[in-house]
Amino acid sequence: MTPRVNFYTEDPGWHAKIGDIHAMLERVKISEEQSSDVLHLRKLNRILTIHASTAIEGNRLTLNQVTDVINGKPVWGPPKDIKEVQNAWHAYNEMAAHDPWSTGDLLKAHVHLTNALIGESGQFRTVGVAVVREDGVVMHRGSAAEQVPALVEQLLHWGKTSEAHPLIKSSAVHHMLEYIHPFRDGNGRLGRLWQTLILSKWNPLFAWMPVETLIHHNQALYYKALQDSHANAVDSRPFITFMLDAIGNSLYKYIDVAEETADAVGVNVGANVGVTDQIMAALRREPHLSAKELATLLNKTTRTVERHIKALREQGRLKRVGSDKAGHWEVVEKP
Repeated sequence: MTPRVNFYTEDPGWHAKIGDIHAMLERVKISEEQSSDVLHLRKLNRILTIHASTAIEGNRLTLNQVTDVINGKPVWGPPKDIKEVQNAWHAYNEMAAHDPWSTGDLLKAHVHLTNALIGESGQFRTVGVAVVREDGVVMHRGSAAEQVPALVEQLLHWGKTSEAHPLIKSSAVHHMLEYIHPFRDGNGRLGRLWQTLILSKWNPLFAWMPVETLIHHNQALYYKALQDSHANAVDSRPFITFMLDAIGNSLYKYIDVAEETADAVGVNVGANVGVTDQIMAALRREPHLSAKELATLLNKTTRTVERHIKALREQGRLKRVGSDKAGHWEVVEKP
């Protein structure tokens, strides 16, 4: 790879998305100020992040089990899955001490994520790697092993010196780490952690945003965006677009969790259910409910419920069958 000014081509639609995120950050700040226990709220969102990030990589622990592991309670589950959660919790708690543009800190973070799980923890790989689909089709081959250290240095130098908006820059770095694939294992977890780190240096609120929860909810689109970004020439544009949407939705999710926990301090964090989940549960029981009826049932404003329904439809998790008046909702279950 030769040096380049950027790793992406610009998309005019990004400006509106970035503007919306700036506006939402103000609402997140207000929701924190109104929270009865900010530390509890932040811990809950970090647990959601840990559960999502490990689940994306195949971890089988439930949210309640992840919560128990983090709270030091005994959990009956695969030792590897438990260790992954413990490592991820440690890595995110240590995140603030890292310089996002330091190769040494990147390697330290990899140690935190993969300690006792792989033989080359904290070391760039020395062999070739490929991402292979379940049916054996090779989706992507990582960069040549001998080029990895220089490519990572180049990427982090670009990130440090680029004047791109942090929302765009962090997404491009995330994508390029997945493209280079610098480690034998843990690349996905590290890429998502590193984007969170970059964003948190720009705005500390991002240290607690459940961005990875939204990625998990849209996992197929996440992988498609990665694939589209290096299908022909390497261009992070599709992935940046996907991540801007995921980041925006994570801010809504944070506000939802804040609303749910405002009067529930002391409740086991694994037991709290967000507005989105409540809507899905209600529509499974009664598919003919209108947005107004849902709002009354859930003690939310109609506008809030309509916003969530819109997001669920965009995510492909909710479909409208028939007309607005006579039709009904269909909840799309994950395979």
